[in-house]
Amino acid sequence: MTGAADTPADIDDILDLAGRLADAARPGILANYRSGIGHIAKGDESPVTEADRAAERAMRDIIEAERPGDGIFGEEFGVTNPDADTVWILDPIDGTKAFITGKPVFGILIGVVRNGRAIAGVTDGPATGDRWIGGAGRETLFNGKSVTTRKGVSIENAWLTATSPEMFVGSNKARFEALMGASRYTTFGSECQGYGQLACGWVDLVCEDTLAPYDYAALIPIIEGAGGVISDWSGNPLTFAAGEDDKKHSVIAAADAALHKAAVAILSA
Repeated sequence: MTGAADTPADIDDILDLAGRLADAARPGILANYRSGIGHIAKGDESPVTEADRAAERAMRDIIEAERPGDGIFGEEFGVTNPDADTVWILDPIDGTKAFITGKPVFGILIGVVRNGRAIAGVTDGPATGDRWIGGAGRETLFNGKSVTTRKGVSIENAWLTATSPEMFVGSNKARFEALMGASRYTTFGSECQGYGQLACGWVDLVCEDTLAPYDYAALIPIIEGAGGVISDWSGNPLTFAAGEDDKKHSVIAAADAALHKAAVAILSA
């Protein structure tokens, strides 16, 4: 976990605004949850609803009004002011398939990146009422209380979770299956809330593939603030660049450094 010296001077303002963004997006999402709302397929065949778009518009409007010098990188409406030092990375409904089919594990993801470093993140679960908050130099909060990952678990005793086995393609499918075979138990269907489960100590590993920056930016401070480690499958830091919405990344998050090292050894073999 980073120390006070690594805490941005304006982190309180950033976290306050991130929370208000989630508050603004939540009502419209809930109004359409389990409503039979229609959807369309985007260019990559992933589904999107008007609720996704309305939630992102609501968050963008607030950012543009209160922090006009900041950039925004959203899943639905792309990038504005990409050269800004501070960029808000938004996924209004992470887990749209879960949202459409009435499953409560979808979430609002709000990440803040400054000069390439993720400094703040919020995962909000509208259907469950749960919220995880992470900030550089801060302990991760779950519903207002500090949480930590479960330390000292060997890989053979680890609980692993991922959104879906279908997200692993090509050679990465075999690598994921090797990690699954090395772990004790595997669950699917966690969506973004799997990372919250890890931060709370309920699972030990989250492994995913084909993620865009808006899928993981918010999760980095949440995992790190709870004492975990998050990277790509080679152990490299996750990166951010404007216009990367079509570039997909592998992600491995672990409860501690030793478990992360063991997982990376399998995934990068």
